[in-house]
Formats: sequence, C-alpha cells, structure tokens
Amino acid sequence: MAPRTPPPVDLSKHLEKAVEFQRRRQYDVAIELYRQLLDLDADLYEARRGLRQALKARAEAGGGSKLLRALSGAVPLTKARALAKVGQHEAAARSLEDYLLKSPLDAEANLALGDSLEAAGHLKSARAVFEFVSEIAPKNAAGWKRAGALQSRAGDHAQAIQCYERALAIDPRDQEAIHARKNLAAEAALAGNRLSQVGHSREVAKERPPAEVAEQARRRTLTPEELEAERARLEERFAADPRDVATMRALAKVHEQLKDVEAALDLVERALSYAKGDAELSDQAGELRGKVLRRRLAQASKEGDEARAEALEREILEHEIADVERRLERRPGDGALMLELARRLLKAGRADEALGQLQKLPDGPGLAREGALLKARCFEHKGFQDLAVREYERALEGLPAGDERAKEIRYTLGELALAAGRREEARRLFAAVFEVDIRFRDVGRRMEELR
Repeated sequence: MAPRTPPPVDLSKHLEKAVEFQRRRQYDVAIELYRQLLDLDADLYEARRGLRQALKARAEAGGGSKLLRALSGAVPLTKARALAKVGQHEAAARSLEDYLLKSPLDAEANLALGDSLEAAGHLKSARAVFEFVSEIAPKNAAGWKRAGALQSRAGDHAQAIQCYERALAIDPRDQEAIHARKNLAAEAALAGNRLSQVGHSREVAKERPPAEVAEQARRRTLTPEELEAERARLEERFAADPRDVATMRALAKVHEQLKDVEAALDLVERALSYAKGDAELSDQAGELRGKVLRRRLAQASKEGDEARAEALEREILEHEIADVERRLERRPGDGALMLELARRLLKAGRADEALGQLQKLPDGPGLAREGALLKARCFEHKGFQDLAVREYERALEGLPAGDERAKEIRYTLGELALAAGRREEARRLFAAVFEVDIRFRDVGRRMEELR
C-alpha cells in the first residue's frame, strides 16, 4: 500500500480573512487573497466560490467602460482557448481566471473555466464555477447539469438529483437532465438497499441500519485527526479479516478523505476482486484511477517534465473515455452518457467515433439540441463547415436571443461566416449578439472591425 501523505495545510484562517474583506466591500484585497489560496490549493471549493462572488460584487459596484473590459480581456481568453486545445488545462484555467478578472459575468467563459478545472481534476472547484454560472445565467440549465454530473461523480446522489431538478425547473423538457435524474434516483435506491457485503450488484439486498447511515453522514465532517483515528480503527479490522468488502469500502473512503488516493484505489480494486461486477465499486475505481493520474500529471507539470505531462494528459483522456464506455455498457441507450462520451471522444480528436455516438442519440428536445451542438463541433473539427453551420442553426432553433447558448452559437456562426469571406453575414450575426450582451467575448472588437 502506498505511503500516507501528510494532512493538508489548514487554510481556514486565510479564508476567514478573505470573507471578512469581502464583507467590508474591500473587493480587491479579497480577490487577491482568494487567488493566493487557489495557488496553494486549486481545488478549494470555498475559495473558488468566494472569488466568483467577490468578482461579481466588484463588477456590480464599479463603473467604467464595459466595452473596454471586454476588449482588455480578449488576449487571456484567446490564450486560454489555445491552451485547452492542446490539453494544458491547468494553464488554461489560470488564463481564464485572468480574463474573468475583467469580465466576471461572462457565462460562457465561466463554463470554459469549469471545463478546464474538471479536466485538470479539480472537481470541487469546477462545481463551484458551474453553480455560479447558474446564478449569473438563471435561464441556462447547463450550469446545474454540469454541477449535477460532478456531484454524481463524487457519489453524492442526493445533491446531484437536486442539481438536475433545478435544471429541469429551467427547462422541464431537457432530456439529458430527465435521464440523469432518473438514473441517479434508481442508483440511490439500489445503494440504499444493498447488503453491507455483496458479491454482485444484482444480488438481493436489505436496507442499511439507520445507525450505519448516521455514522456515514457523521464521517463527512471528521477532522484530519479524527480521520487518522478512523483509519487506524479500520486498518485493525481489515487486518483481522482481509476479505471484508465493507471494511475495504470504508477504509478506501477514509484514505480518499486523507488525500491518499493511491491507497484508496488499492483497496477499491481489492474489494472488486471479491465483489466482481459491483457497479458502485467499479465507478469508484474509475474515479480514483482518474485522480491518481491527475496527481501524477500535476507532479510532472511541477517538475517541468513536459513530455511526461503530455503523455499523462493523453492517458487521462483515454481513461475517461474507457470509464464512460464502461458505464454506457451498463446503461445502454442512456442519452446523457452518450453525450458525455461524444464530448470526450471529440476532445481526443476522434470526431468520427463521436459522430457515431451522436447519431444513435434517443429522441428528445434537450438531447437533440446538445447533440446538434456536438455534431456541429465534430463537423467543424473535420473541416466540413457547411455541415457545421447546418447543425449550429438546428441547435439555435427556439432559443431566445439572450440565452447563453444562443449567443455562443451566433458568435461561432459569425466566425465561420467571416472565415468564409461573408463579411455582411458575419456582421449581422455578431450584431445579434452585441445587441443583447456587449460584454460577450470580444464581440465589441468584432463589430469595430466590421464597421
């Protein structure tokens, strides 16, 4: 078993200072403190969320030229896009944060930040950003759906279901959210009725005792010292019965909370050797393998080993694809999983395979729109601009002008028209965005260029 890592540094006092400066409306100081905290721990949920709120408050309290803020942020935004394309997600996230200092209410840039943070393995930070998107773009369900997906990956089915329900309150016909909520409810019911030790996920189960549920909830708030005591207690039980799957589950969870993901993965894989086919353990193993790989990536980046970092980026992406494929085998026809797989395949440059998944999507208005957007990006990747335009226009149907997705689609269509030399068409598309949101990306600069 891998050696234990030391307990994480306590950053709570610094967080308290940042919150206090924010309360006093000393936003610049609070923002700087939050950014320093994120330099120390990029996955600190409270700091990432606090930074979003402080930036929002400063923007709402301050004046100045909105157009100037948009233009001054164009360079880091362009840099972030380039970094994300080559898989440098940590650097892309930092560049997006630089851009958001000037344009903190740009929903699409915040979504891109969440994407980069998720790809870099900072899932708590990504969730904070996706939740913020839902706050600044209340008619856009994407933030709640992405937050729900992250809560699901973390194993918190109840919170994930709440996120999807909020997405459905925005768009009751969103098929991706409907399917995800349905599957989560089924998995939560199964987990709540599973025996403490199982040989297979299809075995008949009974409800866990209330005391066990209460104990599990209590452990979520244990201090590092209490976690160490719990680890010692469980290791003693494990030594007495090294085939006890329930003990291995509990001990793996404690190791994960202590940031020793390698030890947690060892235990989960051992548990799987006794409980073959257990869906929950398989999902947990996939999540932990991803965390181990991302930790190795962070170390390679810190050491400046670019070749190793690039190889790990590719390995992480292939692992994520295989993990989604495994879950899709268990739930064939799940539209939300098919979309997720298509996104990751496209990120890996496997556009034809992504298109194959999208062409099998089940019917549904929410799935159809998301599918059309992904198809458009696949066609764009392959250089079929006319097919990309057709899919973007299909995804645009029925969206109000102020919807974040509508702005993103029209802006992209404007770029495609400009690249094809259709300047009047490009200006018309950029103008449609400019009329509803002068701060969207660099649309102000585009309008000046096409004057």
